[in-house]
Amino acid sequence: MNADGATVRQGADPAGEPAIRARGLSKQFGALTAVNRVDLTVPRAHVYGFLGPNGSGKSTTIRMLCGLLTPSAGDIEVLGLRIPEQAEALRKRIGYMTQKFSLFEDLTVRENLEFLAAVQDIPRAQARQRIDELVEQYHFQDRQKQLAGTMSGGQKQRLALAGAVIQKPELLFLDEPTSAVDPESRRDFWEKLFDLADAGTTLLVSTHYMDEAERCHRIAILDRGVLVADGTPLELTGELVGRTVQVLAPQPRRAQQALVQVPGVLSVAQIGNSLRVLADRDGDTAARLREVLAKAGIEAEVAPSQPNLEDVFVSATRGREQDATKERAA
Repeated sequence: MNADGATVRQGADPAGEPAIRARGLSKQFGALTAVNRVDLTVPRAHVYGFLGPNGSGKSTTIRMLCGLLTPSAGDIEVLGLRIPEQAEALRKRIGYMTQKFSLFEDLTVRENLEFLAAVQDIPRAQARQRIDELVEQYHFQDRQKQLAGTMSGGQKQRLALAGAVIQKPELLFLDEPTSAVDPESRRDFWEKLFDLADAGTTLLVSTHYMDEAERCHRIAILDRGVLVADGTPLELTGELVGRTVQVLAPQPRRAQQALVQVPGVLSVAQIGNSLRVLADRDGDTAARLREVLAKAGIEAEVAPSQPNLEDVFVSATRGREQDATKERAA
């Protein structure tokens, strides 16, 4: 269905249609609700980030979107196909990469790519040409005969990505793809992802790294199966203007102990010699904190600060916890 509720015709021009649309998506495992009524819209040729801690429902959602897991409730449409009913047709048009890097470690770099091309039923001549392209693009010219099991984490990551895009997918799912590599490899990996997006591929990337989330065109934050935030990084941080404050104090731990008791303060995190404070509402937060610190006899410089995605995450998750606590107490 489109945004007006009309059914999308198969074969219709996809221009303007999102790559993924899910409504009321839920998944239960017995008494556990892993995903709870999630609505998602992922634009085409975007890098869309899924942010959340382990156990938040990111992997379960991705598996439902690509047809590997049947939802308990909800409607899913991916690349114009209804899922899970048309999951088999979808698999020919998507790529999937997990944090475990699905490689055969006793095969060489080229043998891994040849095997994946065969699994995708790519004709031999076409596969040879495509593998040559990937070997050059992902810098494996001198490593084609190297066993995958002998490579570094970053090299395995690049090989896994090359394998995931061997059939030139329209949509690529990446589930925690950078959790096992060093920062430099992560940076290089993200450059590859933006190359794919620039070429028209849509990417849905799950992560728990804030710096990676900031790179995405749009992000969604999941908390215990519930979608608690969705928008561009600029939109989401903009909603917190006036709620973040920096505190510079000679005794930051003492200042922190005083501030965590203040009503309306969601978090007080020490960063080096300063404190970063997040409040649950806007207003003159800095003035309130100055008054609290002065009454406690604590010298400090207090000033508004620019919100970041970590603040967005804390606000969306911890603020939800406080709301739930208030409801139970009411």
